[in-house]
Amino acid sequence: MTNLYYEYPESLSVMKRLKPFAYFEPATLAEASKILIDQGSRAYLLAGGTDLLVRMKRGEIDLSALVNLKGIDGMNRIELDAETGLQIGALTTISSLEQSSLVRSAYPVLAEAAGILGSPPIRNLATLGGNIGRASPASDLAPALMVLMTRLLIDGPEGKKEFPLESIFSRPGKTTLNPGEVITSFFVPKMVVHSGAAYVRLGRRGGMDCALVGVAVLLNLSAKSGDVAEARIALASVAPVPIRARKAEAELLSGPLTEERIQKAATAAALESMPISDMRASASYRKEMVKVSTRRAIEQARTLAGEGNNK
Repeated sequence: MTNLYYEYPESLSVMKRLKPFAYFEPATLAEASKILIDQGSRAYLLAGGTDLLVRMKRGEIDLSALVNLKGIDGMNRIELDAETGLQIGALTTISSLEQSSLVRSAYPVLAEAAGILGSPPIRNLATLGGNIGRASPASDLAPALMVLMTRLLIDGPEGKKEFPLESIFSRPGKTTLNPGEVITSFFVPKMVVHSGAAYVRLGRRGGMDCALVGVAVLLNLSAKSGDVAEARIALASVAPVPIRARKAEAELLSGPLTEERIQKAATAAALESMPISDMRASASYRKEMVKVSTRRAIEQARTLAGEGNNK
């Protein structure tokens, strides 16, 4: 059986009549959590709705209740602490990320990834929490957040939790969240001096089509030697979930950052990828583009780290 875990229909023309469902507008996270528990697995959270409402109209999900989070205060803030890092509310829109002066100055790779996603109308509605909670293998934001070592803050029946963003992805379209748990915010640690991050995306129609390949790279260069002190590489659209290319990272840490080493790391990233063939591209093409995109992202991150953009 062909695995189509990240192939999206090209047309929205086939719409089905919506079945009746319950609708809730909780005022607090505790209320939202209780509703999710009471309504069971067929209850869905509504944040931006850009993906969920389309899937509802297509009849792709069996929904019995919709829980709108927009009435909960404080979930759309972007706050920067100069000593620790960036706090982003789960209901922050993608356009707010793209346009935020705080994000653009301190974490330009995140603003860049946000600006690639979808069209301007979609970015005005879609939220960071909704994008990550969708657990799409083709997420443009996930790789950038992963190399930035972003942590998720969760609230639910067992209280507040915090864990690395990459651990939320279980399988295509599924997260590791327990029943009743809600993503409340994202914490992005402060980037150190002599670090740089880049995101390279390959798609057929820019942001209007989900990525064929997405690669984010973060490098921290030694101030004395210029060698790589820290390396992180994350891939999207080439595995069941967004993944870290840890063998490629290890290659970058194994010696001076020569052109040969960059090429070896790019090759390692391609070997770690697990793409499929579908109507948009073959698996072999995607693997080759992982290699090309990883090399480009490494070179861009090296340039940014060398310029010392992050204070």
